Order: sequence, then structure tokens, then C-alpha cells
Amino acid sequence: MRKILASFIVLLICSPILAQHSLQKIWESDSITLKGPESATYDPVSNIIYISSMNNGAIVQMDLNGKIIKPDWVTGLTSNKGLGFYKGFLYNAETNSVAVIDMSKGTIVKRILIEGAVMLNDLEVDSKGIVYVSDTRAGKVYRIENDKSSIYLENIPGANGLMAVGSDLYVVGSSTFQKVNAEKEITKIGDGYENGLDGIVQLSKDEFILSNYRGMIYYVSARGDKQVLLDTRGIRIMANDISYNKKSKTLYVPSFSTNRIIAYTVN
Repeated sequence: MRKILASFIVLLICSPILAQHSLQKIWESDSITLKGPESATYDPVSNIIYISSMNNGAIVQMDLNGKIIKPDWVTGLTSNKGLGFYKGFLYNAETNSVAVIDMSKGTIVKRILIEGAVMLNDLEVDSKGIVYVSDTRAGKVYRIENDKSSIYLENIPGANGLMAVGSDLYVVGSSTFQKVNAEKEITKIGDGYENGLDGIVQLSKDEFILSNYRGMIYYVSARGDKQVLLDTRGIRIMANDISYNKKSKTLYVPSFSTNRIIAYTVN
């Protein structure tokens, strides 16, 4: 009986349903340089955070302490949002195209037009260099290979956050979270979230964090169990397209409404 009881206690302690997570604020950037930061993406190669400063059509470089390195690293973008890296190039989603940036020069080398796109949003590049970009208003996800785009997924209301893990693509809709494998078989992880889901990062194989642009951060397990880590709706601090530094366990949260990036340690 004691062995059974001990095993039950261990099971409860280890259960992802009961495991509690929290965010501890580390810093927040100033609100002067950034204009509508929609995406803050950490690059582990350069140890720099790249930010889509959407309201002035620029990409801003920031260090890991929230200090601006270069406010106008790339300019001339239109409604730029999601960012992704691949072999020295940075891909940035605009309204209906993807800008390709040579990171060594900080210049736009070309644009890939997505025919029929309405409002491109998040962007992800997988390990093979294939680009995926969501169209939030059209409820679609496009796939770009060799500079040619095609519709990859449809009928995802509010399609937004994307994350490639191996051959799987995790997709966040306005209130849904699902995994799509290479055969396009869909596994629902969770739904019923408040409308406005935005970004996604992976903490570990079976753990994720989702953001809701209205001002919410969720911890989610692969089984769909969720915990609200942060709710700043009442003070109108948004939580847009997030990224995560696994080495330091730091979550970078852009707040479009307050022109800031806020960093948290994930406990």
C-alpha cells in the first residue's frame, strides 16, 4: 500500500497538469525607438534580437539587455511582421510579399510576391530552408520553396503563429493550436482560447508558450493543458509575436501598443 501511495504522489508531482510555471520580468526596453513592434525574434548565432518595427517599416537590432544596437538596420519595409533566419538571410513577412535580407550587409536583396495574399503575418523557416508564412485575414498558410509560393493550408480562422519542428509544423489560429505533419495530417492540441492568439515558442519537446496579442501569455502542454502565465489586458499591454532564448530561458515579448519589448525569465 505504501509503495502504491508513493508512486501516486510521484505521479502527481510530475504531472504536467499540476506543474506550475511562472514569468519573472527582467527588463523592458524604452518606448522611443520602436514604433509598433510586432515581432521580436532572437538569433542564437549573433546573440541579437531582431525586431519588426512595423509602424516605421524597419528592422531594429537589440542586445540581450534591451538596449538598441541599430535602430535602422533595415528600412523601406511595408507592414512588416514575422521574421525567420536561414543561412545568413533574414526573411520578413510584409503585406503580400516576403522580403529577403542579406544579414551580412543589412540590405534587402529581393522580394517574393505571394499572389492572392491579403495580410501576411507570422513566418517560419524550417531546417531545409522552406519558408512558411501565415495569412491571417485569409486563414491560410503559404509554403515557399525555391522562391515559389503555394497554398499549404487553408481554412484556419485567424492563422497566425508558426513553428517548424522536424517535419512537423505547429500552427496557431485565432483560438486554436494544432500540429500538422508532413502528410498534412492535423492533430489538435487545444482550442477554446480567447480570440487573438499570436505567437508560439517551444520550451521543450512537450511544452509550449503561446501569446495572445490582447495581452495574455499561456503555458501549454502537448496534451492541451494550459495555464495563464500573464494577463495584461487590463493595462493595455499587448503580447505579440514572441521568441525564446533556450539557453537563458528568456522569453521576449513585443508590446505593439506600448512600443516596448519586455523580457521575462520562464520558471
